[in-house]
Amino acid sequence: MKMLVHRTVDSAELPFVLDNVKLHLRVSDDAEDGAIQNMALTAAAEIEQFAQIALLHQTIRVTVFDPTPNEYAFNLPVGPVADDAPPTVTLDGEAFTAFDFVGGKRPYIRWLADYHDLTPDRMTIEYQAGFGADASAIPADLAQALMDQAALHYDGRSPMDAKSLTTSPHMARVGARYRGAKV
Repeated sequence: MKMLVHRTVDSAELPFVLDNVKLHLRVSDDAEDGAIQNMALTAAAEIEQFAQIALLHQTIRVTVFDPTPNEYAFNLPVGPVADDAPPTVTLDGEAFTAFDFVGGKRPYIRWLADYHDLTPDRMTIEYQAGFGADASAIPADLAQALMDQAALHYDGRSPMDAKSLTTSPHMARVGARYRGAKV
């Protein structure tokens, strides 16, 4: 089984408030706004990757080649997903609806009996993930972790070695909570 995940951002909004990031960095003028915005965007991308989440609404398209027919469930790779926003599933290009869906931070699909009789070559799952449409929807702990990671980039510009620029401990703790454990 091989799985590809593609994210499409659904909003032009930033996942942070630039003035809040600047305040966190103790920057009072506008001279570095472009650089700070880029650092905060990088921090947001790192949080999303590390925690396997979408901060703002994104369309997630998962393509699975040679899915295993004897599996009873499929963990969606990016959360959170609203309970009332089930994904669309296609098997070999045909719509498939024989599944139950549970949303939340770690969304998953439970396959019903019809799935186990099939041997598809390709499965595509598309859904919307994310906390909301703008930065105000992002939980406070994630917003703080984003600012801490941006501060690490800001303070460690042009590091002399790879070990100097790593992950903020706060981002690691918060991101791990959202990533969760899969059983």
